[in-house]
Order: sequence, then C-alpha cells, then structure tokens
Amino acid sequence: MRQRKSFLMRELLPHLEIALPETGSLNLSLLFKTTPIHLCLEVGFGGGEHLAARAQQHPTFSFIGCEPFVNGIASLLDHIDREHIENIRIYPNDARLLLDALPDESLERCFVLFADPWPKARHAERRFIGPHSLPRLARVMQKGSELLMATDHPGLAEHIRLNLRESDAFHGHYDAQVPPLDWVPTRYEEKGIKAGRQPAYFSYRRL
Repeated sequence: MRQRKSFLMRELLPHLEIALPETGSLNLSLLFKTTPIHLCLEVGFGGGEHLAARAQQHPTFSFIGCEPFVNGIASLLDHIDREHIENIRIYPNDARLLLDALPDESLERCFVLFADPWPKARHAERRFIGPHSLPRLARVMQKGSELLMATDHPGLAEHIRLNLRESDAFHGHYDAQVPPLDWVPTRYEEKGIKAGRQPAYFSYRRL
C-alpha cells in the first residue's frame, strides 16, 4: 500500500469507522452528530468512487459504506480526504453485522453494485442478495425506500430476480440493460463494459 494510503488508514479511518454496540441498536445521532433524515448504505463499495460521488451530490444526506478489503477502504479514504467529504462513515466488515445493529426503518436507499458473483454453485449462498440478508434489509429499510443493484454476471442477475421475486417485502420497478437516469458509474462497471459484458440494473421498493 502506498505511504499516503497507509497514513489515511492510520489517521483518518479511526474518525470515520463505525464501532457496533455490544447490545441494542447503533446510535446514528452520535455517529453523524445529528439523527440522519436521509441515510443511505452501500454494501461492498469497492474503490469508493460511487459512494464518494453520491455523497458529494447529496451533501445533506448521510452515507455508510461497508467493505472488508483494506485496499478498497484506503481508496475511499483517499476520495474523502482529497474531496473534503464529511457525510460518509465506514464499516470495514461484513455488512450483515451492520444490518443487525441498525435501527428499524432507518435506511432510505441501499446500493449493492457489481458484487462478487460467486459463480460456483457451492459458493452461491455467499451472495449478499438472498434469504439470509433480505429479511435484514427489509427490517432496516423505510417504506418506499429503494434497493438499487447492478451486475454484469448473468447468473447473479437471475439470482437477484429469483430472490426478490420470492420476497414479500420488495417490489421491482426497474429491470433494464440501461442504467437509471441518476446513475453514477463504478470502476467495476466500466471494466466489465470494456471487456464486453452487458450490465443489468435493478431497482426494488420496500413495500
């Protein structure tokens, strides 16, 4: 890791890192110095460019990013530091642990973009969108809130459709090969398009 990113991991991350409570729900007003009116979550933010761009577009919103990989965290910290972003907090671990600690109906939007497709059948249960995570998401998402997803892996796209179809908590209102109007691209999306892969974009609403 470059020296600058090592410095950011050591000096900046402790100010933005979310520590989960041993019991009860996370106190969002302490995390953001005020209770967020608009709280958004990105699960697996990769290099952080999407999360940073959303936070800059919506400075009055509060954002949480989940990512267990150090290089991705360091990349997001670089965006935060260079662009003086103040409305992002980071949970550097499994997003399901964070979901269990969030208050009921606290999320207005959740992004799951170009996640690891876990293409082997024996690994499919590791996919985030599935029966182990959707009930957790349903509990913490507000009525009418949006679950926005994208992938360039056909198997994962069908997996998303199947699992959301079987859920009684979400209703699909967008499924296309063109991104929504307010789309912010990610590096993994651009890499896949250059390699000839066609992304699929999904939006579901919390019933």
